[in-house]
Amino acid sequence: MARVTVEDCIVRVPNRFELVMLAAQRARSITAGAPLTVDRDNDKNPVVALREIADATVDLDGLETSLIQGLQKHVEMDEPEEAEVRDLIESETQLAGVDFGGPVAVDDEEVEAVDDEAATAG
Repeated sequence: MARVTVEDCIVRVPNRFELVMLAAQRARSITAGAPLTVDRDNDKNPVVALREIADATVDLDGLETSLIQGLQKHVEMDEPEEAEVRDLIESETQLAGVDFGGPVAVDDEEVEAVDDEAATAG
């Protein structure tokens, strides 16, 4: 059983963070049933993945592509139709008893009463 060191792998993948990400992706692939490109030698999947990277028996571009696809999350959101939004707003305002319809008619007497209250309060 050969011991794998980071120095063996850094030759192929200079960035240690990227090395860890690629080795983890390859270990997940092995766990999912991907064929091995080196002998297992009673090693666990992460060690086998590192040995494959060090021995240059695995396609790093393919690993990187599958890693990126695995990390991407794309959720399509339905944009509500403008008419649906208007209908929803109207129904909610009716339920709340609020009217945003148009200009509100105000009597002159109401305005004078409010003005009188403001004058006596201030």
